[in-house]
Amino acid sequence: MDWHELHKHKVNDLREMMKTHLPEVAGVIGLKKDELVELLAAKLGIAKPHKVVVGLDKTAIKGRIRDLKTRRDAAMTGGDDALRNRHRREIHRLRRRLRKAANLTH
Repeated sequence: MDWHELHKHKVNDLREMMKTHLPEVAGVIGLKKDELVELLAAKLGIAKPHKVVVGLDKTAIKGRIRDLKTRRDAAMTGGDDALRNRHRREIHRLRRRLRKAANLTH
C-alpha cells in the first residue's frame, strides 16, 4: 500500500485501521483525514510523496506571470483596457496550467 491508496480510503475505514494498527492513540474520532493518513503512514513506514510538476518548467511559468503582471499594471495606468484584459486572461491561463499540473502529480 502506498500513500495515494491510503489517502483514497474513507475516514471511517481509516479510523478502523487506526484501532487495529495504533490502539494506543486516543481521540481517533476527533482526528481529521489528513492527520489519520499521516499517523498511519508513519506506522506502516509509508513515505509521503513530494509534489513534483512533471513536464512543466514551473520557474519559467512563474517568471512569465510576474512579467505579465507588470505589463498588466502598465496597461491599466495607460488606460488600454483591451491590452490589460489580454494580459489578465493570460495570467489566469498560466495559473490554471500550474494548478492542473500540480493536481495531476498529487
